Amino acid sequence: MKVILPYSDRKLLHLGWLQRPAPALGHHPSAAQAAWISRSTGVNLLVKGKAVERRLTTILAADVVGYSRLMGENESGTFERLKSLRKELVQPKIRAHNGRIAKLMGDGLLAEFPSVVEAVQCAVEIQRLMCDREPDCPEGSRIRLRIGVNLGDIIGEGSDIYGDGVNLAARLEGLANPGGICISNTVQEQIRGKLDLTFADLGELQVKNIDHPVHVFRVVLDGETDGGEDGETPGGGPPPLELPDKPSIAVLPFTNMSGDTDQDYFADGITEDIITALSRLRWFFVIARNSTFIYKGKSVDVKKVGAELGVRYLLEGSVRKAGNRIRVTAQLVDTLTGVHHWAETYDRDLTDIFELQDDITQSVTGAIEPKLVAAEAVRSQNRSPEDLDAWGLVMRALAHYWRMTSSESE
Repeated sequence: MKVILPYSDRKLLHLGWLQRPAPALGHHPSAAQAAWISRSTGVNLLVKGKAVERRLTTILAADVVGYSRLMGENESGTFERLKSLRKELVQPKIRAHNGRIAKLMGDGLLAEFPSVVEAVQCAVEIQRLMCDREPDCPEGSRIRLRIGVNLGDIIGEGSDIYGDGVNLAARLEGLANPGGICISNTVQEQIRGKLDLTFADLGELQVKNIDHPVHVFRVVLDGETDGGEDGETPGGGPPPLELPDKPSIAVLPFTNMSGDTDQDYFADGITEDIITALSRLRWFFVIARNSTFIYKGKSVDVKKVGAELGVRYLLEGSVRKAGNRIRVTAQLVDTLTGVHHWAETYDRDLTDIFELQDDITQSVTGAIEPKLVAAEAVRSQNRSPEDLDAWGLVMRALAHYWRMTSSESE
């Protein structure tokens, strides 16, 4: 039986909590912190003098596919289109199915429904109507959504919601295809026979920050089938996104090969630092962390990932720890040809963790920048001038310029 305790360091010390890594907390924890502590210790806490409110509910998580790329192409236009989408389609549909928006997060949202059936019906109607929006936009520039639906226990604080039920809904959204819907096994059991829908069983999948495999189903929408590897439509699926007009790269989450899950933070830190460093190079188009971390822990096809993210190059790697030594490997791959343009291994002593991360980040970004430029120059030489964009023309000109011969200068 759980008990209600006021929050205090003494109580947490008695529970052994302060012996574990924890965020800096004030006298009263927030609902999110209380959810985390409750999950780890089995003790319910008071939030600002009030007991944490728990309830069983249905959570819908939605996110825009390739939002960073769309914002890079047309920031103000994409923002206005997203506002219009929410106002004209998403919000009315959520209200029509007795749901409410709990949180807006940039290009994503969380919504709560008292009924599982209503939540899934809402998701299906939104995705079907999305197919008819923006008919004049090129396919690669249209706004498309991924949606995940979960039934789970959550913690409420005001209008906001927290907890594992919310986290799992967000992970399900990340597993969905562009324009698709993924649901948990509990949701599928509740709606089976109540909605005229077909489901593709994706099996039990391991997702980030959930300590057990999750049984996932994909909702088969109009024009899809329930077959295909990984829930993809055989011979179909969404068309590849158009490549930007400058070198584009996505950094996939580095794999922790140490066999110690406590080292995940180091691999994730290396990945985030490299993304940040590459983003400072204004002549590169870099995909945001949120779009690439959905591939964490998955065995991926680089060509498929490149098509889904709309990038020409992928940087992937791994981290391995042995004693007081760290080995980091990285490789740069062309997503269209599968060719490896560069690969390197870095061995370092594990002394100052932040200094080590900075050192490896600088080494990797310093190495791949010239390799990307060189690869783009070679690519431009193999294309006709009519097929080159502005960047390609510059690369072709520089390739001639740096040969420093009189014939090339003419």
